[in-house]
Parts: sequence; structure tokens; C-alpha cells
Amino acid sequence: MARPAIDIDYLTGQLKTLLETPSPSGYTDEAVWAVGRELDRLGVKYELTRRGAIRARLPGKEPIPARAIVAHVDTLGAQVKRVKDNGRLELVPIGHWSSRFAEGARCTIFGEGGTFRGTILPLKASGHTFNEEVDTQPVNWRQVELRIDEIVPDKAATLALGVDIGDVVAIDPQPEFMDSGYIVSRHLDDKAGVATLLAALECMLRENRTPTVDTWWLFTIAEEIGVGASSVLAPDVASMITVDNGTTAPGQNSSEFGVTIAMADQTGPFDWHLTRKLVRLARDHDIPFQKDVFRYYRSDSASALESGADIRTALLTFGIDASHGYERIHRDALISLAELLVTYAESAVEIERDAKPLGSLKGFTHQET
Repeated sequence: MARPAIDIDYLTGQLKTLLETPSPSGYTDEAVWAVGRELDRLGVKYELTRRGAIRARLPGKEPIPARAIVAHVDTLGAQVKRVKDNGRLELVPIGHWSSRFAEGARCTIFGEGGTFRGTILPLKASGHTFNEEVDTQPVNWRQVELRIDEIVPDKAATLALGVDIGDVVAIDPQPEFMDSGYIVSRHLDDKAGVATLLAALECMLRENRTPTVDTWWLFTIAEEIGVGASSVLAPDVASMITVDNGTTAPGQNSSEFGVTIAMADQTGPFDWHLTRKLVRLARDHDIPFQKDVFRYYRSDSASALESGADIRTALLTFGIDASHGYERIHRDALISLAELLVTYAESAVEIERDAKPLGSLKGFTHQET
């Protein structure tokens, strides 16, 4: 078939909606509603787990061996560790990110008494008071506090406001969509991935493309805390493509342009056959790509395998500059990634034995020697 025509306006529109919906891990219900409403509008049937992970099925020409494509709606955030005597809040991170990137962030506290605005500040925030000490204080979560924009001069006032230990803090994304094609925002990991999945799905529906086999579009809710795709897979899924961010940094081969195909992360190599198939599909369809290996990285693939799923996994990424910080991507990478997802969904099944969870040596794969 012709090259998939990805609707970039649709993709960026979905990304804007997702970025406007706070969803740190543990506080993802509204993001689930946003994705669910869009799947309803597209006419795609789906179901939710008890906690809100979504699996939507696009029927294929054959039911098995089914495939899955997954991205996560949850983001980084923070949680109240302690209400301090000065009325401000000590925080612990939700997910793994440095307090360096929290300093100066505007945020929302979701408390029992309502939602409240505030700013995360270093303990020594005033140069007029602390002089050079503002530059020499340590960088860790004990060195920052959340200043609430309410009249709360002490602990009792903050508690009376309805803010207490355990309340969730969502960090403002502050997105900018640039004429150059760059998108700058927090939480592009992995809301850009979710938007790309929706754009690939919308393209297949609009262009009447039928996947080769049943393809499940999965949206998980706790990847940033290591749970991810551990409990959302359908039984017939034999292979899963995870869509997440790649890291464009010194020593890495990821790029803000094209698809970055991950060959391994900290949990080990991705499936030999599936990753090489993706490389071949990208080459054959002139989709820009590069390969990379990540040392300090895990994804929905790891959580699925660790939960006992016997599936082949691979990781496709869009390159992010300053991952888990104030992130930047380019829309061209999202388009290339969506094109590769559609191409994969339409590709032939090469390992027919994968249709059954168990079998004999007949039909089992070979690797080069």
C-alpha cells in the first residue's frame, strides 16, 4: 500500500489534550478518560483493567499470533512527604527524576480540601539573603520545598487548608509547539508516545488499512514506577512494540529526527528477530531511523516480561533532549514513528510458530552462526 499519511495536526492536537491533563503515576484517571473518549470517537472497541489500563483491539485478517503496541499515559510528579512547620511541603518524587529539574517548577497540589497552586523552590531561594550559598547547596529532594500560593504561614494553616501527607503534586508541562517543528514541554515522556499511537490508529482507520493479525493498542498507567504492561496483555499476544522516549545525549545514538530503534536497555537485549524486522521495515519503506542502546532505561517491555509474559518485545523511540527534565522533541520523529507502527501492523507474520504458546522444535527460529 501507499505510504501512511499521518495527520500531524491530529497528532499534535491529541498531544496538547494529553499535556493539559495532569497524570502523574497514581493519579491517571482523567488521562484514561481522555484516551477513552478519543477511542470512542474513532469507533474503536476497548476495555479497561480495574485501575484503568486500556487495551483496544483492531481486528486483523487473522486473529493470531496477535500483536500489541503500547505507550504509557502516566508521568513523573511528586507526593507530599511532610508538612513543615513553616507551612511549606517536603516532597518525594513520583518516578525517577532529579530535584534539579523540579526547582522553579509551577505545580498543582491535589489535596482533600481541593486543588491548590504552588512553586517548588530550593531551601535557599533568595540570592539577596544567602548570596553564593544559593549556588553551593546540595541537589536532592530534601533541599527543595513546595511553597503554596495560599495564606499558610505554618503547619496548622496548611493542614486546615486540606493539604496533608500523601497528596499528589502534578508538575506544569508548559508546552510550546514551535514553527520549526520542535515541541518543548515536560511530560513528553510518554504523552508524545500516546499521541503517536492514536495517530497511527487514526491513519489505519481513515485509510481503511487492516492489520495482518489482531493488533492491540495498549495504554498503561504506571510505567514510571515500574509496573507498566504487567497486567494488560491479551492472552494471544505473541509480540509487543513499546513506544517511549529515546535519549539524545552525548554518548547516545538517538536523534530528534527519525525513529530510534533500541537494541537493548538496562534489562538486556530486545528480541533479536523483532528488532531486526523493524530495522528491515524501516529500510524497505524509506523511514529514517537509527539504532541505540540505553544503559539507564527500562520500559513497558521490561514490566511485561518480568510479570511472566512469554512474548517477543522491542522498543521504538522518539529522541528526547533532556529526558525527565524540560524535554524537547521534533514532530518529524513522531511522524516517522507513526509510519513505522502502521507498516509493522501491516507486515507479514514471519514466525508462524508464535501463534501457539508452546510447541515442538519444528518451525522454531534460527540465528546466524
